[in-house]
Amino acid sequence: MKIPQLKKKPETKTCHNVSWVDNYSFVDQKKPSIMEVLKDSSKLNPEVKKYIDEENAYTKYNLKDTEELQSKLFNEIKGKLKLDDETIPFKDRNYFYWTKISKESQYSTKLRKKVDSSETEEYWNGQKEFEKHKSKFFSVGDLSVSWNDLYLGYSLDLKGSEYFTIYIRRISDQKMIEEKIEDTTGNITWSLDDTCFYYSKLNDKHRCKTVYRHQLGTPQKEDELIFEEKSEIYNVSFGLTSDEKWHLINSSDHNSDEIYYFDAKDKSSKPKLFKKREEGIKYGIDSWKEFFYVHTNKDAEDFKICRVKHTNLNEWKDYIPAKKGVLIGGLAFLDDYIIRAEKSNALPKIFIRNFKNGKEEDITHIISDEEVISPGASLLQKDTNTTKIHIGYDSLRTQARTYEYDIVTKKKKLIKEEIVPSGHNPSNYTVRRLYANSHDGKKIPISLVHHKKTKLDGSAKLLLYGYSCYGMSIPPSFSSSRFCLVDRDIIFAISHARGSMDLGMHWWNEGKLMQKMNTMKDFISCANYLIEKKYTSKGKIIFLGGSAGGLLGGAVANMASELFLSMVLNVPYVNVLDTALNEDLPLSANEFKEIGRPKKNKEHFNYIKSYSPYENISNKDYPSMFITTSLFDSRVFYSEPVKYTAKLRDMKTDKNLLLLKCETAGHSGKTGRDNSISELAEEFAFILKSADIKK
Repeated sequence: MKIPQLKKKPETKTCHNVSWVDNYSFVDQKKPSIMEVLKDSSKLNPEVKKYIDEENAYTKYNLKDTEELQSKLFNEIKGKLKLDDETIPFKDRNYFYWTKISKESQYSTKLRKKVDSSETEEYWNGQKEFEKHKSKFFSVGDLSVSWNDLYLGYSLDLKGSEYFTIYIRRISDQKMIEEKIEDTTGNITWSLDDTCFYYSKLNDKHRCKTVYRHQLGTPQKEDELIFEEKSEIYNVSFGLTSDEKWHLINSSDHNSDEIYYFDAKDKSSKPKLFKKREEGIKYGIDSWKEFFYVHTNKDAEDFKICRVKHTNLNEWKDYIPAKKGVLIGGLAFLDDYIIRAEKSNALPKIFIRNFKNGKEEDITHIISDEEVISPGASLLQKDTNTTKIHIGYDSLRTQARTYEYDIVTKKKKLIKEEIVPSGHNPSNYTVRRLYANSHDGKKIPISLVHHKKTKLDGSAKLLLYGYSCYGMSIPPSFSSSRFCLVDRDIIFAISHARGSMDLGMHWWNEGKLMQKMNTMKDFISCANYLIEKKYTSKGKIIFLGGSAGGLLGGAVANMASELFLSMVLNVPYVNVLDTALNEDLPLSANEFKEIGRPKKNKEHFNYIKSYSPYENISNKDYPSMFITTSLFDSRVFYSEPVKYTAKLRDMKTDKNLLLLKCETAGHSGKTGRDNSISELAEEFAFILKSADIKK
């Protein structure tokens, strides 16, 4: 089949007296704008549409020999999922609430029953709702039941562009009681008296700058604007404190926060500033009894918890002090206890703190005696006058287990374990925590799992996952589908490179802005370490990453392509320079403190240009690649992977596979259980094909 070729239309670009030629700049269409395509795909440039169709056909042709394997993998992945399952019920005030999935449905059902009743009520059926709207894409943003249990607020995105429409209906007869509200973030917060709800609108740049109050029974045009953020850098979110006393409005970027609060019971009260934003200072607040609890990095690089009375916001006192090398997490409240989290050496821990005497207990060892786990704790009911909570964990080899734990008696009872119907024995696998020396001597953690029968002599293929951006950490958690690869002797590993917060705030700071290259160099160091220690060999590593992880993959492909056998780049952020220069795109302003502001800052411009994957493609051999994108992706526009693929085809000197697949979906791909499994089966089939594993 003929290899798709996108026609070159050279455009000379200039910034800070630097000029460069972009042969495919027209893909970033101006008129109609690329933003308009998010709402109407018919506005896509016909030439680009034709190219995308050709790429999709080319991908299908080149994976035709894997169709039988894809079918096998689909059944294998699905066989690892418990298709009929229910979550643990949560006891609210008057009802138990839980979620059910069934083998007949692609979407979940929400159920409830009154505390003193055995009669179950279905208040949301995702499958029926999906069929009613007759849309290929179906994403639920929020499902929010009013405090009086009478109404359901829900929001839907039927394209993938993350423009959510809010609907309000009466639960008893499923009748709509309000006009729909379009172009929102999807979040719905009910007032405590159920007479109104709060929501946020998206502006013409797909940015969240406003919070509105909608009074039930009134037209949307009368909705009251209660807050507006004027800065282009900051986006707003809305919430309620744990004690339900205060509504919170958080205006934040990646680097700092500014929070406003007002009385949740008094709709006439105006938002009041809690603490003015400061450059580089992040904080979040919650309220319990007479105190606000402040989670902040003010004078505490890796955060601390301060406490301040509602009546005097000026007298902050350390409650959970900062600890060197320890990342302090958030809190959950009971009447007599606080549950909190912290992380050190990229390993999380769970603590219980006694309100009365201030004594703390690390209960991580009670949850599990495995070394590398993802532990968690949560409340089991709305009533906080209890000593019982849910605790649980999973790991790279062990499926999720949830226990009911009594803080006083120290007894735990297993109440749910993730079932893998086709079978899974954790003892067949080995989990390791390794450390690679990076270019500057920093030790980079690696989490790794392999089958015990896999030879560690350098002959194995190894999949190395990477993300490391925005301070997000990738936990070493369980995925049943992953064992489709691990059981075929592909070692799975996670690089905890800088850019994440695995080792604290400094770990993030050292992997962003003018230190972003540390992320790429850390990842390459991890790859070389795994080769050195005979987990794999040069040219046998498979890269996997998406979105900002695709930036990482595209950059290391330019820097050290010889290390890799193949790469899977899902919705990859690969045209970083062009996107950052276009400050009208949804996320560009929010990236000023993470990636940089190249339009205004020459130093940022030169640095981003030095590593941006698209700008640094060269005439050399590249590994096989499978690249995905989505037409309605509002985070990483389809134009980035399309331009990247076209330029890579033009310049690479090898004959390795280069495949691009564009879905009519959003940032997270297609919706529906079977669609998601099909996408994963195709991805795995490409990986196995590149690894010459046919079984």
